[in-house]
Amino acid sequence: MTHAIEVTNLTKVYGRSHSSTLAVDHINFIVRQGEIFGFLGPNGAGKSTTQRMLTTLLQPTEGQILINGHDLAHDAYPAKRQIGLVPEESNIYTELT
Repeated sequence: MTHAIEVTNLTKVYGRSHSSTLAVDHINFIVRQGEIFGFLGPNGAGKSTTQRMLTTLLQPTEGQILINGHDLAHDAYPAKRQIGLVPEESNIYTELT
């Protein structure tokens, strides 16, 4: 059975060599079909960075993300069609509504 989300060794490093910041450090998890899943942790723990990588807004430094069996690095379009995101802040242009 294909998992809804499967993350393997997901890592994100910002910056270069000596001045780099490790935001997400080789995390692994699986979300099964129909399961409710959430990220909990203190500020700076990598929750938002992980969410951005899961929704293709940010490229991981390394690791693999599968959405319903589609690898975001190699087969992103079918996965993107199955991703929804409600942002933390409203980015609606009030003059256009």
